[in-house]
Amino acid sequence: MDQERTLKNLLEKKTLKWIFVGGKGGVGKTTTSSSLATLLAQNGVKVLIISTDPAHNLCDCFDQKFSGKEPTPVAGIENLWGMEIDPTIDPNSLNFPDFEGFETDQSTKNFLSEIISQVPGIDEAMSFSALIKSLDKYNFDVVVFDTAPTGHTLRLLNFPNLLEKGIEKIIALKNKFQGILSSIAGQQNFDKLFGDLEEKKKTVQLVVNQMKDPNRTTFVAVCIPEFLSMYETDRLVYELAKYEIDIQNIVINQVLYPNETCKMCRSRAKMQKKYMDQILELYEDLHVVIVPLQESEVRGVENLKKFCQLLLTQQEIPKIPE
Repeated sequence: MDQERTLKNLLEKKTLKWIFVGGKGGVGKTTTSSSLATLLAQNGVKVLIISTDPAHNLCDCFDQKFSGKEPTPVAGIENLWGMEIDPTIDPNSLNFPDFEGFETDQSTKNFLSEIISQVPGIDEAMSFSALIKSLDKYNFDVVVFDTAPTGHTLRLLNFPNLLEKGIEKIIALKNKFQGILSSIAGQQNFDKLFGDLEEKKKTVQLVVNQMKDPNRTTFVAVCIPEFLSMYETDRLVYELAKYEIDIQNIVINQVLYPNETCKMCRSRAKMQKKYMDQILELYEDLHVVIVPLQESEVRGVENLKKFCQLLLTQQEIPKIPE
């Protein structure tokens, strides 16, 4: 059964809390995520859009600066805030677990930190978990994540699982080396450390459950009708299924609608249509949105609002002139 080729389904699903937008670099992820966030805000929903991409194109898209520490209201769009977070993690900035108040010397604190840091990737995972937790106080209805290119995005989506497994490994040390660790750190500190970890595990489990709940979390894949981008999209959809994360929408961006006079345009459009047909056939159960190639870059609030309408309008599949 063919689905409507728009993003209207995302606006109609009132239970959604997190929407991740991702794909290969340079396909229009930021334009799409910014437009989607704008559409949600125009519907009266309190929205935060967060860029986790090291390139940080969000400020260029809205033509304003965003902070990495606090949500910044987007000028000209009511109900919308933006943030650009730094994806590079300074381990010294992490307070997980919190060793403040530990009645022990600095060398013991360093020893405890060293044990925790041995879990691969746990620093980034802890930072992501802390970010998610910090958003609670702002009471946003929906958070839209403008993610980095596919490989980084898959790591981001795996952070909750990674953190959960990391905490379980550390807790396993408690059972194996309890006597040694408690003698080094002191029994009171030892109990506090692993008590904190148990609480963190519960918090992370809530994040994992929300990410796997299709009523609360979904993913939008953005691509262009070319081989490499299509390959990345296939990989992304496969990995999302493995992580049990919902995906209902694919946006095919930069689609050519050629005229009879441009031979190169017709040639490119023919190539694009081959890949477009494959995507439409392979993902017939998803909402596959076709977006025409724009004459100029989409930058600034007014241009974004125009682009928004393309995501709500079902476009015809291009016909290639002979």
